[in-house]
Amino acid sequence: MATRAKQGAGNGKATDKSPTAVDQAKERAVAEGGPKPGQRAEVSNLDIVRHYFDRAVERLELPDDVRAVFWTPYREVTVQIPVRLSDGKIHTFSGYRIQHNGARGPYKGGIRYHPEVDVDEIRALASLMTWKTAVANVPFGGAKGGINCPADQLDSSELQKITRSFMDKIEKVLGPTRDIPAPDVNTNAQVMAWLMDEYGKLHGHTPAICTGKPIALEGSYGREQATGRGCVYMFREAAPQIGLTPAEASFVVQGFGNVGSWAARILQQLGATMVGVSDATGAIRSDAGIDADDLAAHLREGGELTEFPGTEVISPDDLLAIECDVLIPAALGGMIHEGNADRINTRMIIEGANSPTTPAADEILQEKDVYVVPDVMANAGGVVVSYFEWVQNLQHFRWEEREVNDKLSTIMRRAYREVSARAKEEGIPLREASYEVGIERVVQAARTRGYVS
Repeated sequence: MATRAKQGAGNGKATDKSPTAVDQAKERAVAEGGPKPGQRAEVSNLDIVRHYFDRAVERLELPDDVRAVFWTPYREVTVQIPVRLSDGKIHTFSGYRIQHNGARGPYKGGIRYHPEVDVDEIRALASLMTWKTAVANVPFGGAKGGINCPADQLDSSELQKITRSFMDKIEKVLGPTRDIPAPDVNTNAQVMAWLMDEYGKLHGHTPAICTGKPIALEGSYGREQATGRGCVYMFREAAPQIGLTPAEASFVVQGFGNVGSWAARILQQLGATMVGVSDATGAIRSDAGIDADDLAAHLREGGELTEFPGTEVISPDDLLAIECDVLIPAALGGMIHEGNADRINTRMIIEGANSPTTPAADEILQEKDVYVVPDVMANAGGVVVSYFEWVQNLQHFRWEEREVNDKLSTIMRRAYREVSARAKEEGIPLREASYEVGIERVVQAARTRGYVS
C-alpha cells in the first residue's frame, strides 16, 4: 500500500500546488482569450486527467518510474476504416482502442463515435476508466475506444458498416476475459449488437464480448438507465452533506442524452424539479418546472428541445447561471471552464459526463463553496451494471431489474462513503480523494501481481 502524504485539514482543498501539464494549457488558453460562451475549454481531456493523476501520485509518494507505469497505456491500437457511404464516395475514418491498465481485471470501457475523437481523448478516457473501475471496486481495468465519424449525419446502414469494419480490425485484442467494450457517446445497444454479431462470426456466439446490448441479446435489465441512476444514488448520498432534501431540490441538466435524461427522470421520481436543460440544439428553462418524462417523449417523437411547450429558450451559456440546488453536466468534456465557472449558481454538481470540469474551473467552484461529486465516481453506474451484465452473460442467467438496481445502489453508496471518508481524513475535495482511492487500488493489484515493486 502506498504511503499517503500529510495534507492540510479542514477546508477541503489540497495544499499541494505543484505545476502540471494543465498549467501550461491554462496559460495558452488565457493568452488566446479563453473559451467563448457555449464552447468547450481549450484544456484537453488528457490535460485534465493528467492534472489530477499527477496530484494524486504526488500525495501517494509514488516514485517516478512507478508513476510512468500507471500513466502510460499498455496497448494502443489505431486502425483505418474506409467505408463507401450513401454519397457514393469512400470515406476513411480512424478507429482507436486503447487499453490503459489491466492489473485489476479485463480491460473495460466504452466506444464513442464523434468527429472530435482522437488518440489523446481516448488515452484520457481509458486512464479515467482505470481509476473509475477501481473506485467502484469492480474487477476490471480501464480501456476506451472511438471512431472519428459524424454519427449524427449517418444512417443505420452506414453506422453498421463502420461498426462491423471496426470490430473486424480490432477483434484480436478483445475478448470476454481480455477487453469488453460498451456504449458511449453516439453509440447504443444496437451498435453493441452489431459488435457482438461480428465477433461471433469469428469466435462463435459470445454475448460477454460487450455490454450494453439489447435485452433480446442477453443485455441486462437496467443497463440503459444505469449511469443516470448511479448519479442519482450519488446525489442521495451527498445531499445531506449540504443540507439538501432530494424531494425539495431544483436541478439543471446540461446534455439531455442518455445519462442526462435518465438522471432527470429518476430525480423527478424523488420529487425534485428540473428548471433548466440543454442538448446539442439549444437550451430551455422554466421556473415552474420542466417535466423530464414529457421532454424525453417529445424528443423521441422527433421534436426539438427548444420547441418544448411552456419553456423559455435561452443560450447554452446562460443555462449554467440558472439558480438551482443541483447542476448535472452530462454533455462533453471541458464544458465547465475558467470562462464560465464563476457564473454557476448552484450548491452541488454531480458530474454525469467525463471530465466536464477543467482544473481552473474546479478551483473557482471550490472558492464558491460548490460541492462537486466528480465524474470518476459519479458516473460509474454504467460500468457497474456493465459488470453485472458481463457476469450474467458468463452464466447465461438473467437477474430481474429490481435486483440489478439494488446491487447498483449498494456499490455506488459504498464508493461514495469510502471516498468521502478519505476526503475528510485528508482535508481534500472528493475528486482528489477519488483519484487517490482508485490509483492506490490499482498500484496494490500491480504490486501483488509482481510487475511493480
